[in-house]
Amino acid sequence: MNPRPIARLSRLLAPTLREDPADAEVVSHKLLVRAGMIRQVARGIYDFLPLGLRAVRRVEDIVREEMDRAGAQEILMPAVIPAELWKESGRWDHYGRELLRLQDRYDRDFCFGPTHEEVVTDLVRREVRSYRDLPKNLYQIQVKFRDELRPRFGLMRGREFIMKDAYSFHVDRADAEREYRVMYDVYTRIFERCGLRFRAVEAGTGAIGGSLSHEFQVLAQSGEDAIAACDKCGYAANVEKAEVGPVPPSGGGRERALERVATPGKRTVEEVSAFLDVPAERFVKTLIYQGGEGQAVAVLVRGDHEASETKVAAVLGGGPLVLADEATVERVTGAPVGFAGPAGLRIRIVADNSVRGLRDAVTGANQEDTHLVGVDQQRDFPQVEFADLRQARAGDVCARCHEGVYAEHRGIEVGQVFYLGTKYSAAMGATFLGADGAERPLEMGCYGIGITRTMAAAIEQHHDEAGICWPAPLAPFGAHVVPVNVNDAELKSAAERVASELAQAGIDVLVDDRDERPGVKFKDADLIGLPVRVTVGPRGLKAGKVEVKPRTASAAEEVLLGEAAARVAAIVGTR
Repeated sequence: MNPRPIARLSRLLAPTLREDPADAEVVSHKLLVRAGMIRQVARGIYDFLPLGLRAVRRVEDIVREEMDRAGAQEILMPAVIPAELWKESGRWDHYGRELLRLQDRYDRDFCFGPTHEEVVTDLVRREVRSYRDLPKNLYQIQVKFRDELRPRFGLMRGREFIMKDAYSFHVDRADAEREYRVMYDVYTRIFERCGLRFRAVEAGTGAIGGSLSHEFQVLAQSGEDAIAACDKCGYAANVEKAEVGPVPPSGGGRERALERVATPGKRTVEEVSAFLDVPAERFVKTLIYQGGEGQAVAVLVRGDHEASETKVAAVLGGGPLVLADEATVERVTGAPVGFAGPAGLRIRIVADNSVRGLRDAVTGANQEDTHLVGVDQQRDFPQVEFADLRQARAGDVCARCHEGVYAEHRGIEVGQVFYLGTKYSAAMGATFLGADGAERPLEMGCYGIGITRTMAAAIEQHHDEAGICWPAPLAPFGAHVVPVNVNDAELKSAAERVASELAQAGIDVLVDDRDERPGVKFKDADLIGLPVRVTVGPRGLKAGKVEVKPRTASAAEEVLLGEAAARVAAIVGTR
């Protein structure tokens, strides 16, 4: 085994900080900055310093090994993409302002790729001709850019990030779904090897498209995503996607006459509920959306529920979906935003199942500063379509087994797999000749992992009050050797011996050779969070021993100097 090079902290660009950065909101952002691993260049854009980049490379290595083992082939596509390809797929006008658009010196339009479906489809349509050339699975690890409206949480929601994106091409849906399952299993192995607690959950397909998708969510209280998981059958999904089980007719309230009441300046459910002293579950929220064709549609959910735009988009045909602007709301309802209601509306109305049969309810009156009370769904707005349109929440009945109820967890999305079908190949003319000589569009799947987000998610899940606690597979180095006094020749020599034996054993090692006080070195070691610290001190060395302390252990153990490398290897393994 070739020995690993030994890194020395005195030569490393690793500027540690004692205080949290003022703009950091989540643990991973605070600790990555304090541990000298990243520095902000602009909002959502970061430099990766040596320690941070080494952790990124650990994730990349695991991803590459598992993708290659599954038969995928690594390629590299351009980061800057001509607009013509995005116009072919139809996404140039629909992707939104997250797409960073730019022009070259000849005023030709380009974008900085947030994802590469168009580019890879163009590549394959030019090179693949026959069913004999299929299937193919091509992947890259590359910098991406999405111009987030509110970049935040450091690497968790940055604008520039590193991503592994893979794309597969097939003769039919059956083979595409086979590869989907293969990639699902590959992702499971990747995140297991990263040392992360995670769940794979059903998800919407968003701007990528397609008809089947799973997200891989690292479980952490700081996660942006809410996950609903059944306590009986194990079904789990993002709350936007999770199906809500059978909902009995709401009813409940007494039948009473419809009445208009003044609600001056009260627009939200919370404001009107407090003003009228009526609980939120007796309200019907009316949301006006504009579908892909531009038509206004009213979506109704109970006042204590939240609409799922994933479900609403699916019911309305799967196209782009946005809340209507103020002018559109006023045009279709006759009132400003905040006073819409279903009674008397002359546009399509779709309602969540929980609204069915609701009586003695409160809705907007389609008149400024006015609401209706005593609303009866069957009497006052009977001509509505019903569907599951709301976000699932804890306590809802599982739609799969009809026995369990959902518990809610927080998660950080680190990967997602999609079955795309022919969404891109049909639009872009990516076809092949089948065994029967007929030309047909390629079936596709795509599979993404946020490399830098996975690194940040690992910290969200593995830290304590002193700093990062890296899972061994992702740690920048396997061991941190700390001679308490580098000016003591005997201590320095012993530290160099331990470091050399660790390197010979295939363990990446970082030696703190700085002329600093022991307390400073120990604080930095805990902050950086390598899996094992080996401390070389005068008292132990007199007995021929050093201290070996796993980062998450409460106490160190004394080990003979000549056995330290073997003990560390037993804890962290070799990489």
